[in-house]
Amino acid sequence: MSHLRFLWAKLTQNETALAQFGLTETELLSRLAEKSVAVVGNARALGQTAHGAQIDSADIVIRINSAPMPNAKSHGRKTTWMAVSTPPSKETLANRAPSLILWMTPKRKRLGWNIPRDFSFYLNRSNDWVRLSAALGTRPTTGVMIIDLLSRSKARKIDLYGFDFFASLSLSGERQAEQVPHDFDRERVFIDALLASDPRVHLHKMNA
Repeated sequence: MSHLRFLWAKLTQNETALAQFGLTETELLSRLAEKSVAVVGNARALGQTAHGAQIDSADIVIRINSAPMPNAKSHGRKTTWMAVSTPPSKETLANRAPSLILWMTPKRKRLGWNIPRDFSFYLNRSNDWVRLSAALGTRPTTGVMIIDLLSRSKARKIDLYGFDFFASLSLSGERQAEQVPHDFDRERVFIDALLASDPRVHLHKMNA
């Protein structure tokens, strides 16, 4: 019956009904309160670093979409949550074993029943996507969406790894910047403003 209710909520684009399958925003933010959080982006340059142990030391480690982890030295071993805008493969979910999946995109039709059925789950609110899109003037990446959400939490510390705004391309695909529907220069400006205004947030360079 729950599966049928889920399918009906997707078919009718009923945001309220879909959200009832997961955590509320209040419940999600309570899990972040006073925690140290590492957000691991998918920049290829991260593979040339030794940030792995530092990543794993965070209370919560959030990986993005296909969550590539080419080696423990650079990427660590720990996955607490996954923030996704595409359905993760069964193999990725089994290997990463997240305790929570955050569905960040407003494209609800791509959300499979296996996520709310098998995992603790959070549906990023459509109005948050609209607000962020308006602020950027373009479609936000999954990375900037999760960073925006974290900035509204009471997390104690927010460390960003593997974000170079597509300068080294992405470990999760072969596309060039012009083939990706995002404006990385605008995202860089957005993140720079956040770094300047929020002392909890630190962007780790890809040179160590």
